[in-house]
Amino acid sequence: MKSAEAIEIRYFSGYIRNYKRLCEELSIELPLSRREREAAILKKAYARWGSELPMHLYGMFAGALWDSEKKTLFVFRDQVGQKQMFYTQAGSELLCSGDINELAADPRVEKRLNKRMLQQYLFYGYPIGSETFYEGIFKLPPGCFIEFDGADVKLTRYWKPTFEPDRSKTSDEYAAEIRAVVEEIMDEERADSELPYKESFLSGGVDSSYLLAASDAQAANTVGYAETGFDESALARHTAEVLGKPFNVKMITPEEYFARIPEVMDKMGQPLGDASAVAFSLGCAAVREHARVVYSGEGIDEFFGGYNAHKRELPADWTYLTCSHIMSEEVVKSLMRGYDESVSATDPVRELWQEVKGQEPLAQKLTVDISLWLEGDIYLNTDRTSTACGIELHTPFSDLRLFNVARKIPSEYQFEGEQNKITFRKAASRKLPEEVAFRKKVGFPVPIRAWLADSRYNKPVEEKFFGETAQKLFNTDALQELWTRFIGGESLLWNRVYAVYAFLLWYDLKF
Repeated sequence: MKSAEAIEIRYFSGYIRNYKRLCEELSIELPLSRREREAAILKKAYARWGSELPMHLYGMFAGALWDSEKKTLFVFRDQVGQKQMFYTQAGSELLCSGDINELAADPRVEKRLNKRMLQQYLFYGYPIGSETFYEGIFKLPPGCFIEFDGADVKLTRYWKPTFEPDRSKTSDEYAAEIRAVVEEIMDEERADSELPYKESFLSGGVDSSYLLAASDAQAANTVGYAETGFDESALARHTAEVLGKPFNVKMITPEEYFARIPEVMDKMGQPLGDASAVAFSLGCAAVREHARVVYSGEGIDEFFGGYNAHKRELPADWTYLTCSHIMSEEVVKSLMRGYDESVSATDPVRELWQEVKGQEPLAQKLTVDISLWLEGDIYLNTDRTSTACGIELHTPFSDLRLFNVARKIPSEYQFEGEQNKITFRKAASRKLPEEVAFRKKVGFPVPIRAWLADSRYNKPVEEKFFGETAQKLFNTDALQELWTRFIGGESLLWNRVYAVYAFLLWYDLKF
């Protein structure tokens, strides 16, 4: 076995949830500070298991280890991509970081816009796949590691979401398995004396409600709006009261929201057309005043089929292009200058879609969403936003052990009428009132479509739409038409307007 002394930790970000079990297995004596125990685990685990290291870790993580014996750099990311990891080659050195801003600012890196990613982004609304908005800077996909020997980058996919439905058990039996795994995960969180005080984010939905009920969070937090139809804070408050938890709500005004967008796009590192990221940032800033570690319920919708897109029947000749895409290729072509006909919206999905052919339709869709949408939008948002606000965000429901239950559940156990993720809801109902456990999905809505169309708030957006950068990269007539139609009342175009604005704002901050 390799000596742990030969291993140097070059980078690590995250939280190893099963640290006690690993310390026992690797003969690491506790107590240690968190930093010391994580360092000991990584070094000894790599010395024993080599590149199989990530499969022994449960939690959220991204790291880089230097092996002085082999003269190689080992860079890895957790199975579903809760933590970010980017890399670029500079001569005989591989630069890597969870913050793409660090790599883009390095003097050894030539900063150039990747127009292929811009084209894909306009279609999807988020930076999808392993390319980034910077030429030559790549994102390490989830469930992957790379080994670099000073010359070549060797990428290996060590894990992928695979669904194998098992009908030998009932939905109720799977619900019991979910409850057992949730208890195991939360017991590990509770046992960590290094993190004695935690709070939780709470929406009106079952995922965050179950997490609050099952966890050691000592208070619940949400955001709200004055606009009716978008504010979930009343539902969240009711759940917190039922569970006997103190409740905090951050009411967000349109003035605050628009003032926050530049900071969010700057810290995000890449443009993101997901309007909830700004609201989440304001929520994180509010929570930071009284908590440093906060729970959030991401992962359940993608593991258990929580979106309406998961229920819809897909034509046989179609490719599922994740649960979120905001423009057609024809619209993207009309907007972009220098549109590249060789770049197709299906490019990031095609290989994965071929791999899942023949599987159940739900399994196909969930595989795509876990591999691309979950990490490319949701975790990009939650990781970079919370980190920028000085919060450590824990997403226990993204733990691989919970996926290992979800992967076995047949699709007919997931839907019932208009309701989704039924088996998970059954599990949650042991901890929650039935009306909370089976509450219809609300999502994380933001009144952005109304705010964007309001002349009291949208001047910064209009200025970007018709500024110098827009004229350089977009067809101004097409932008004018988009803006005019949206302002004229076509409110469903808000996501196109917001995505273009987010990119233009990010570009002017970075170039």
